[in-house]
Amino acid sequence: MPLNHSPSVDLEKLALEHIAPRLLSAGYCYVDNVLGEEFGDKVLAQVRRLHQEGVLKDGQLAGRLRGVSKKHLRGDKITWVAGNEEGCEAIGFVLSVIDRLVVLCGTHLGQYYVKERSKAMVACYPGNGAGYVRHVDNPTGDGRCITCIYYLNKNWDAKVHGGILRIFPDGGSHVADVEPLFDRLLFFWSDRRNPHEVQPSYATRYALTVWYFDAKERAAAKQRFKRLSESRQDSASEDS
Repeated sequence: MPLNHSPSVDLEKLALEHIAPRLLSAGYCYVDNVLGEEFGDKVLAQVRRLHQEGVLKDGQLAGRLRGVSKKHLRGDKITWVAGNEEGCEAIGFVLSVIDRLVVLCGTHLGQYYVKERSKAMVACYPGNGAGYVRHVDNPTGDGRCITCIYYLNKNWDAKVHGGILRIFPDGGSHVADVEPLFDRLLFFWSDRRNPHEVQPSYATRYALTVWYFDAKERAAAKQRFKRLSESRQDSASEDS
């Protein structure tokens, strides 16, 4: 079903006058009332349906703990959505808006050249005090350069509900606290410049996250992975 909707903001002006300059100067930025309440409600309804149908599963940890759920470190439930699935049309429209904003930022993102992104990670913190300890999205140069998060939490009061995303720009003592408010869109660099954490949430907390890839770094990461896979295959052949 096609969705006829126009964002409630001027995307070009937003990209060139707010998002790109703020990313370059501070490393993060956010904008409120991106889609408007009526359309945001449609996105929220689709995310809630995924949650209620049991599609969301425990988030996993990378590295040595790969495949092991450690709820005291990461307590969200997630699933991955392309946006073209039946019943996910509104989610797909959100992705198209974020895509447009990143494209409009274009050559104003410093050294980055974005050509692709991940699917959307639909995430829910169930409201039982779950959070996500301080971490970096891309500590190893896997290609991810921009993290984008769209929040879906109506009537959120961080003093009562918690759930703040706390960013530590440049890993320093200064922090930036971002409340996960309904129809808020957040951008930040994905690398070691922005360690961040999700503080314990005491109400159901929903968000959509997508990662945009720098073409050069992504290509290099794929080459490293290919060489590593070939090396492991060679070692397995020698051992057999």
